[in-house]
Amino acid sequence: MKFALQLGYWGAQPPTNHADLVVAADRAGFDTVFTAEAWGSDAFTPLAWYGSLTERIRLSTAVVQLSARTPTATAMSTMTLDHLSGGRFCLGLGVSGPQVVEGWYGQPFARPLARTREYIDIIRAVLRREAPVTSDGPAYALPYQGPGASGLGKPLKSILHPLREDVPIWLGAEGPKNVALAAEIADGWLGFLASPRTAHEFNAWLDEGFARPGARRTREDFEVAFLCQLHITDDRRAVLDAYKPFTALYAGGMGAEEKNFHAEAFRRMGFDDDVDRITELFRSGRKEEAAAAVPDEMVEATAIIGDEDSVRSQIAEWEAAGVTMLVVTARSVEEIESLSRLMD
Repeated sequence: MKFALQLGYWGAQPPTNHADLVVAADRAGFDTVFTAEAWGSDAFTPLAWYGSLTERIRLSTAVVQLSARTPTATAMSTMTLDHLSGGRFCLGLGVSGPQVVEGWYGQPFARPLARTREYIDIIRAVLRREAPVTSDGPAYALPYQGPGASGLGKPLKSILHPLREDVPIWLGAEGPKNVALAAEIADGWLGFLASPRTAHEFNAWLDEGFARPGARRTREDFEVAFLCQLHITDDRRAVLDAYKPFTALYAGGMGAEEKNFHAEAFRRMGFDDDVDRITELFRSGRKEEAAAAVPDEMVEATAIIGDEDSVRSQIAEWEAAGVTMLVVTARSVEEIESLSRLMD
């Protein structure tokens, strides 16, 4: 089992210890460090900073939001970071949700699967650098010929030669169609709010993608990376309670009430009635009550918590479910060092 460190996105202020965590993860043998973005800090810039402090660990976004940048702009950042890191960059992409896409980026959310396919096709065309890049669209027509076009646009080929023509692209996905798309066109799946308890479902979705004509990968060379709240502790109760506000936020407060992809993920795990109750409480401003309504099992579904022997046993269950990489969070260098013992 590989381990990766998820730094996430920044809150109201930049974190003060992320550089120390990344350096510690690099020394401890973690495979990858991930950065995220929402509607504040971006995902690319921290990787450029942390990459200069490390030697071996891979640098990846989890995830860059499609609507934040055109595919050619994302390809430019990909090539630049791959050069700066000596070929350690991986690109994690995700569509985000309609509230962010339309409310923050001012872009339509329609047809997310088709847009994802088109977006990745263009990035790969830029990286191959075989010819000037063109695209018929409809989401990302190159050259642009729509309303307001000058008619002077021309196909272009990147000035910069890529260090690698095939940088790994991982797709953040939660629903069945998006997970199947990841297996078809990407190099890995970034699972969020995913759980071994639904392995029969997500493995069927992955197999559907692998079976499609022209699928890029097979099960044997495809990364399945799951975000997991992993804690070695003798105080299981304290950890469970600490994560209930986070669970309540994603199950009941993220996105629009009628379009919350995270709530749907919890429903697929069997927590349908709990999601209804948590959503009702959270949306009415009763956030503490919403957290209290989260059952222990709902936290445990996406977490590994216990003493070291128990944690090792649970990791084996995640590996048996088809997970190849555990993406964990850490608050201190000591925690990184503690987690590194699990890789022995």
